[in-house]
Formats: sequence, structure tokens, C-alpha cells
Amino acid sequence: MKILALDTSAKTATVALTDDRKLLASDRKNTGLTHSETMLPMVVSLLDGANVSVDEIDMFACTVGPGSFTGVRIGVSLIKGLAFGKNKICVGVSTLDALARNIEGDGFIVPVMDARRSRLYSAIFKKENGTLTRLMNDDARTVDELIAEISKYGRDIYFVGDGYDIINGTFASTLTTQEQLRLPNAYSVAVAALEKYEKADDGERELMTDLMLRPEYLRPSQAERTLTSKGVIL
Repeated sequence: MKILALDTSAKTATVALTDDRKLLASDRKNTGLTHSETMLPMVVSLLDGANVSVDEIDMFACTVGPGSFTGVRIGVSLIKGLAFGKNKICVGVSTLDALARNIEGDGFIVPVMDARRSRLYSAIFKKENGTLTRLMNDDARTVDELIAEISKYGRDIYFVGDGYDIINGTFASTLTTQEQLRLPNAYSVAVAALEKYEKADDGERELMTDLMLRPEYLRPSQAERTLTSKGVIL
């Protein structure tokens, strides 16, 4: 199964092409340009270089949040556009789930992303014998709330994501994650999407379409908060 996967939820833009779990091609840019400028050219270049057409893709995958509201919308919209009318599988995965898969070794993994307003998008996973198990759901937590949770697992923690410096400077884990492993990696998105599809029952798979793919922000956007503060009911 050929999978085209991408992640636009953070500053880094990343895209990958796989054949099931075999990586065929990938690209990643952390140049500060907007994803609306970079992602489509990256996808086109990647597919051309691999001599694969969009019609040959069996599964389209992307992160659906948490992360940058604008970035997530760009990724979801691009995948929906590429898959539109093709009756292909479309799988949205948690950004934190994908980040956790950047770590190959066993241990406790805490993906963290800067959620602004003194909060971190975070979750806790444990990887053992190659199997990733979720220990805490995705949420936007304060640093103190997150520290209270991860302290239960000792200090041998792998942190990944753009919130690495924030939490690592406060909690001081005994483990250091190399910078390239902290950044979003579309290959991890592809693996997360494939595993989600493989574990799904027939009813769940029927919902994995471009029509059903949508962002999952975890918290209201600034515009929604502003309207709510003015008494507007959404």
C-alpha cells in the first residue's frame, strides 16, 4: 500500500512516501516559510522524484492536531484536495502520536508542543519491544500539570516536539533527544496512519475518507475565544 503522508502542524513542513512501512522518499523543511508556500511544491517534487503519480497513492495521511491552527488546516485541506474524488483512504492522526514514533528505542516518551498561553500540548507514551502504548490523552496542559504527571514515571523521559526546550529546561530529564528526532517526521505519520487503519474495524474504515477528514484542535481558536468573550454563542 503506497502512503502519502505529511505534517504541517508545527513550523517544520514534512512529507513522506512509503510502501506500507518501507520509506520510499521524504522531505523536510524548517526554513520559516509558510506551509501554504512550501507543501504543495514539496509533494509534487517528492512524487516526481519517486516516479509515482497521485492516482497511484492508496492512502493519504496527515496530522489533524494538536498544533498550529493554520498549519493543521493547511495540511488537512491539502490532503482533502489531493484525495478528492478518488475514493481513496484518508487517515488523520494525532500530531503527538506521530511525534512519539520518532523514538526507536524503548522507554517513556512525552511529545510536547508549544500551545501558547503558558500551556503545552502533550501526551505520555510508553514504548516496549517496539510497541507504543498511550498512557495519557492529548491535551493542552500547564507546565506544572505536565510535570506532575510525568514525575510518576521517573526522570528517564524522551521529550520530542517544539516544546522540548520549555519542558526539558524545567523538568531536566536524564535523557537527551537529538534535535532531528524532536522535529515532525512524515514517515512517523505514515506509520501511525497505517497502524490506525490496520487496527480499525470495517465500520471505522468506512469513515476514513476525504469527506470525514477534519482538524482536531483540542481548544478554541483565538477568534472563537474573542467571540465568546463578547457573548457570541458559537
